[in-house]
Amino acid sequence: MVRYEHIFFDLDRTLWDFDRNSREALLEMIAAHSLRERGVEDTDSFISSYQKINEHYWALYRQQEITKAVLRTIRFADTLRLFGVDDEKLAASLADDYIAISPRKTQLLPGAIELLDHLAAHYRLHIITNGFEEVQHIKLQHSGLQPYFEEVITSERAGTKKPGPAIFHLACTLSGARIETSLMVGDDLETDIRGARGVGMDQAYLNVNKYEHGEEVTHEVHRLDELKGVL
Repeated sequence: MVRYEHIFFDLDRTLWDFDRNSREALLEMIAAHSLRERGVEDTDSFISSYQKINEHYWALYRQQEITKAVLRTIRFADTLRLFGVDDEKLAASLADDYIAISPRKTQLLPGAIELLDHLAAHYRLHIITNGFEEVQHIKLQHSGLQPYFEEVITSERAGTKKPGPAIFHLACTLSGARIETSLMVGDDLETDIRGARGVGMDQAYLNVNKYEHGEEVTHEVHRLDELKGVL
């Protein structure tokens, strides 16, 4: 068994509960902007639609087909149009509010703090994330995660995104880690698992929903606390 020295974590949906935090933020925004009076009568449908549209535009952003500025606003503009609201000013306001509210939410995946308390005594811990630089640091600060991590490598800081190899090599350079004694923990088969495997780094796939897949992974767990059993 490999004796790991450095563990790199993804942030969203791996430690920070993106879905719960995003939903809380969106519900606040729907109320604050009186979207029900504008035609958004089914809030669950609005949130579900936003999530699908957001994933679509994030994929384009990862492929460098749209900019961060476009991503932030167009996801809300498109969602509003599905409910008959064509208002670019409102979309821009929602975009600003989301960036202000969502990162300050503090819901974590079950067992996150307990796991990090355990690992911090034995390993050097870091973050590799495709999230926005300023947003990810706010998440870490407000959720209490920041003290556990030495290096936080965002795609903006690196100038490149997962699953490309450059961000993993930069993470190792900045942290002083070696590929062969490092582990990447993440929930995304493409960005986290394939990305790490592509540079020869071991991976731990956090498959909370037990999706069936054909990927080769070093380790697979369904809960964060199961990581203790593979380290």
